[in-house]
Amino acid sequence: MVRPSGNADVTRSAILAFLGTSGGASRADLARALGVSPALMTQLIKELIADGLVRELSMSPSNGGRPARMLGLATAAGRVVGMKISKDHVAFVETELSGHVVRSDNRAYDASSITSLSDVVSLVHSFVGEDRVTPLLGIGVGVPGSVDAQGSGVVDSSLLGWRQVPLGAVLSRELHVPVLVENNVNALAVAERLYGSGREHGEFLVVTIGEGVGAGFVTGGAVVRGSRGGAGEIGHIPAVADGPLCTCGNHGCIEALVGERTLVAQARQSGIISSSATMADLQERANDGDPLAQDIFREAGQPLGRIVAGLVQILDPEIVIVSGEGTRAWRHWAAEFERSFRGALTTDRRSIPVIVESWDDEAWARGAAALVASAPFYSEESSGEQGRQVRARLTHVPAEVGGL
Repeated sequence: MVRPSGNADVTRSAILAFLGTSGGASRADLARALGVSPALMTQLIKELIADGLVRELSMSPSNGGRPARMLGLATAAGRVVGMKISKDHVAFVETELSGHVVRSDNRAYDASSITSLSDVVSLVHSFVGEDRVTPLLGIGVGVPGSVDAQGSGVVDSSLLGWRQVPLGAVLSRELHVPVLVENNVNALAVAERLYGSGREHGEFLVVTIGEGVGAGFVTGGAVVRGSRGGAGEIGHIPAVADGPLCTCGNHGCIEALVGERTLVAQARQSGIISSSATMADLQERANDGDPLAQDIFREAGQPLGRIVAGLVQILDPEIVIVSGEGTRAWRHWAAEFERSFRGALTTDRRSIPVIVESWDDEAWARGAAALVASAPFYSEESSGEQGRQVRARLTHVPAEVGGL
């Protein structure tokens, strides 16, 4: 899985999280994945079975050797809430450790309001409810911007208009539950590692297109965050000298060239869509065969392809995953993106697979929930005390705080 810990208590919670996210595994599978000896794994499983947290399932199919006994969770192990914060709404999901979405919702929100923090707290209370039967392991929050560390959750976001907003500290204090905050593309990369196309790859790149442009890079099974949590902000790579103004305040960023706001503005100015039309209207025109609408997306594919090619040359991932709301119109981006992308790569890298996945608000929020599901695989990392509390809740050790 991701980076294993040598601490026995953390390993116990990592075993539970692995079983929850994989659906079941043998003792040998667990020892291999979590980097501990078979003897220690056998002892830990014995303790977890005695504690009523793990149970033995059926025997695994044999390939000629002795079949192994499969293990699974004996309890529901708690639920996780994930939320994606946008400038005008918050998307929520409640999931099991496996990533299965139990329920979801979408609530109106104003990130620019002077009461934005207290409003988020109220929205979470409303979604979670007062009379819960299944306890929460924690809350994961995805935001479009930089986050200093998952456990402290101080946010800088040009899209939200936030500067040094202590989101994590406020939520954990007011909600009395562990809260992990991360850039939403990094959170998506975590979800891909646990549940998606990145599950079989230790090195992969996630690129998202939509209102903004972002990237998440996984190496050695862990997301690269950078010194201040801002790694992957590719939307603000300068692509054109003296280009259009970006939300970050600079000119010519890739986001200012291919972001949703720019594409819609170009279509309005060209008369392709009305002055009040949206991205959905532009996509519909392109789907209906309007060549001018199709050109908008096709032309955006060229700079995006070159930027992604540059990342591949630097990072050398095994696969590239393209996601985000913008992929709804990917068939109109694809040809020019592929031409530009492959043409900018060295010969030895031109065969790298590119996987395109549609991604809506629920899936973004599910990515945020994956922050909590992945916390047991780390001893400290950037999750800090909040991650420790998640691990404590998972193994039924009383945490220092109460909880929703």
